[in-house]
Order: sequence, then C-alpha cells, then structure tokens
Amino acid sequence: MVRKWTVVIPVKRLGAAKTRLRGAVPADRHPDLALAMVRDTVAAVLETPSVAGVVVVTDDPAVAASVRKLGAHVAPDPGGGLNAAMRFGADDVAGAAGYRAVLTGDLPALRPDQLDEALSRVAGRSFVPDADGTGTVLLAVPPGEPLRPLFGPQSAQAHAGSGAVPLAGDWPGLRQDVDTAADLGTVLGLGAGHRTCALLRDLGLTAECAPAA
Repeated sequence: MVRKWTVVIPVKRLGAAKTRLRGAVPADRHPDLALAMVRDTVAAVLETPSVAGVVVVTDDPAVAASVRKLGAHVAPDPGGGLNAAMRFGADDVAGAAGYRAVLTGDLPALRPDQLDEALSRVAGRSFVPDADGTGTVLLAVPPGEPLRPLFGPQSAQAHAGSGAVPLAGDWPGLRQDVDTAADLGTVLGLGAGHRTCALLRDLGLTAECAPAA
C-alpha cells in the first residue's frame, strides 16, 4: 500500500518570524525573506510524490494568500505557541486516521526526493534532526498515533527522550533550516529555491544560486 502523507507547516505572522535572522537583509525586506522561504518550502513539499496535501497553520493573511496559490490548505493558528499549532494541524485538521508529518517552514533548499526518502523510513513516531543535531526539522507519525511535538531548544534530545526514532540520511536540504545569516549562506551553497534566491539576488546579496541538486 502506498502511504500518502499530510504535511503540516506552522508559520508565524511575518512581522514576528525568524527574529534571529534579523539583519541578514534590510529590515523592511525581512518579512519578504521569511515569506520566500515559506513558499519555497511549501512548493517542494507539494512536489513530493508521497505527499497528498499540505496544511499551513497561520494567522498571517499574506502567508495564507500566498500558500493557497501554491495549492496548500490553510488553517487558523489556535494560539498557544508552535507545538499547539502543530498538534492542531496534524491531529485535528489532518486527523489522526492518516499519516501526518510536521515540518518547519524555513527549508528553502528542500528537495522533494529528500523528503520522500525520509518519509519512506517512518515506521513509528519519528523525527529528523536539523543540521547541527540539536533541533528538529521534521516529526512524523503513522495513523492512530498522536503527534506529541516537543519543538523548542534542544528539541532533538526532547523528541528522542520521548521515544521518537531519529531518522538519518543524506538529506542536506531537509536538515538545513535557516535561523541565522550563516545558515542563509549555507542554503545558497546547497541550492536555495528560486523565490529565496531571487530575493537575495535582487538585494545584491548573491550573484547566483547553486543549481538544484
């Protein structure tokens, strides 16, 4: 049986998003950068063969309008922080009867084949650590299992401690989230999505982007 996943991506209001990344681009373009990364992430997820749909949990009207145009569904943020938004999107909106995964929205170098391979390895509640091994970029559960997200500082350790299985693979675009200006440089080297790349090129911060791997 082919498994089909619903992927949930929580997105803060753009004005409050990616605070550690502030200063990487001019202040008035910071929301544009956050949105470009979300759009590149959503587009890559929607192109993943094993993904049946994407739910973006957000209260930001610009984010909602933009991801709907890409083909994602939008659910309102229930309040209570990141983990509450993830639980709501996965367990309530998508429903516990299906395969669900939550993904961070700052993965502009994500490739559909990398996400596809990671999801194919999920047997029980599983997660993918970020590039430095301390955070989490993906948490996935099979039907009938609650998500129980524990995102935040040292979330990889928290998820492992809760019984989730870490997944390992050669997935640089999946594992490289963008929290700092240095991370932004890394994703440009990996091959950022065309929306993120175009914005940075327009700002004169890069002459070109690496081709998609």
